[in-house]
Amino acid sequence: MTVAVVFDSAGTLLNTYRVAKDISRQVLMPGIETTTLTFASLERVLIIIPVHSKHIITASPDMLLSAYLLENKVGFGISCTRKITTADEIGDMLYADKRALVGDLQECIRDVWGICRCETMLTLNSGAILNMAHRSIEFTVTAGGWPFEGAKDTITALHRMGIPTFIASGDRSTKLEIMADHLGIPRDRVYGVATPTIKAQIISDLKNEYDHVVMVGDGINDLGAFTKADTAILTVQQAGNRPGELFDAADHVIRHVRDVLPIIRTLL
Repeated sequence: MTVAVVFDSAGTLLNTYRVAKDISRQVLMPGIETTTLTFASLERVLIIIPVHSKHIITASPDMLLSAYLLENKVGFGISCTRKITTADEIGDMLYADKRALVGDLQECIRDVWGICRCETMLTLNSGAILNMAHRSIEFTVTAGGWPFEGAKDTITALHRMGIPTFIASGDRSTKLEIMADHLGIPRDRVYGVATPTIKAQIISDLKNEYDHVVMVGDGINDLGAFTKADTAILTVQQAGNRPGELFDAADHVIRHVRDVLPIIRTLL
């Protein structure tokens, strides 16, 4: 029997620290789970902004974030949403926003960098949570991730067993590819800026190629992929609260990424 294993990235392969800034209250929210924050409202859309953090840090903090994105021709990727919408609708709102400043995102970046700067292998992703009902940026967000101890060894062990591994994540592709290189996952098996719907579709597509497809994830944005997978593994290595429906959908709950290995062995 052929088996493939699909991993989420942040919170699954990567120990991840996230922070959001509430624009209306001007309050920083350290250690927040951004997908849970997004799913708390049907109107929220989490986007990834594909620009290097160093470029944002050097910009004027008093500049509108929308103006910065337009001036530098910066696009966006849709990372997570429950709302059915289009990229054009999101872009129209994002580039017209008059509330969020570059300084709001800079504050998020500095907070994450202060926590993660000692890590030797680190990825930083920044973005925003838009509220489509309010037609504005509701939160700016930044996340920093570094591999869990044992993540690389787990991927290596799966490959030695002849098991192909994939990454399907809402993070931006360029950062994921760097981390995949470190972990030993081929870049053509990395799917970045994957919304919950896209993750579920990736699982469905792989089931046409493999006899058994396993999904390993840690958050509510993995729920659709869990329901499509032949085996769903929920990892709780990343601290945080998770909704009961995630546990209900999981066939296994693990506390360390290496605990995937004995489960896979039972499938062979």
